[in-house]
Amino acid sequence: MADSAEAVPALKEIFNRERLRHVARETEAVWPDFDQKRFLKLATAGLDDLGIMQRMRQTAASLHDTLPEDFPKALPILKKLAPRIGHGFVAITLSEFVALYGQSHFKQSLDALKFFTRFGSSEFAVRHFLVADFERTIAAMWKWARDEEEHVRRLASEGSRPRLPWSFQLKNLIADPSPTGPILEALKADPSLYVRKSVANHLNDIGKDHPDLLVERVSGWDLSDKHTAWIVRHALRTLIKKGDPRALALIGTTGKAEVTVETFAVEPAKIKLGERIAIKATLGSTSKTAQRLVIDYAVHYAKKNGISRKVFKLKETELQPNATCELAISQTVKDYTTRKHNAGFHRVELMVNGEILAESGFDLRIPE
Repeated sequence: MADSAEAVPALKEIFNRERLRHVARETEAVWPDFDQKRFLKLATAGLDDLGIMQRMRQTAASLHDTLPEDFPKALPILKKLAPRIGHGFVAITLSEFVALYGQSHFKQSLDALKFFTRFGSSEFAVRHFLVADFERTIAAMWKWARDEEEHVRRLASEGSRPRLPWSFQLKNLIADPSPTGPILEALKADPSLYVRKSVANHLNDIGKDHPDLLVERVSGWDLSDKHTAWIVRHALRTLIKKGDPRALALIGTTGKAEVTVETFAVEPAKIKLGERIAIKATLGSTSKTAQRLVIDYAVHYAKKNGISRKVFKLKETELQPNATCELAISQTVKDYTTRKHNAGFHRVELMVNGEILAESGFDLRIPE
């Protein structure tokens, strides 16, 4: 029987031939002059060799070649098409169309991105406008941050992230993130979890280049608000994993942990790729008062040219005086698109409030 992981379709298959035929049918339904046959020929050209973002861009280009050439005439057709696509990532094609062909129609294009983001996020497309005309685009995004629609509010934060995954970096905002300050301030207590996740990720991006600025910004926020507190906790995650004492203090930890590590083990000691390891630990309090603890573990992955260390969340807990805390977690060691494993010893560290208190590890074998 095949491994279930092998049965999962590649992400790029979101834009498979059947999906493209669906786009073609729905486009003809809203614009009867649409040439389905020509669109499909263009959209499926070399499809098997294209990644997901390349397929999305090719779909947008194929729509451009089969819709009215004039951008303002094509836009109403795409707006009718948007609610009929039925898949959030596929609908990103529409905002990509705007990014590729709407640069000379600034106001119409930004209005279109605001509209399309409800069906498939315009976060990638709006970055092209930030590069082309930063001042006008960021001013529009300040307004979006106060919109009634959560998808539009999220676009204000997500689209202006300095280091948005799957997109190009905004070098000017990496150097100076202050222009997005009004967006983050407007959204710091947003009722929508969808928006709050974006704000936290945006702040985490800032913290990678300006940790002092991140701590200074969130230190002035009202952490008694549950939504704001959620954002701050997740925004500080990179600094927390590094053991930054200011970040740890902001989430309520009690400084250096007063604990003993009674046990710490990684089992089994030897595994093959695709097998699981179990990480177990027991902590004992040596404090006379309760302690707020952030407990993580770090794996040192063997690489061909050195070591790559990755920190994982284990638990946050309040440990009472003289009490013990049992910890256990398991993890499958397998290859991902973003991480390929190599044979060798992998050190595992136990971290409490950012301090390494114990070490263990496992040997990994890669089957031929």
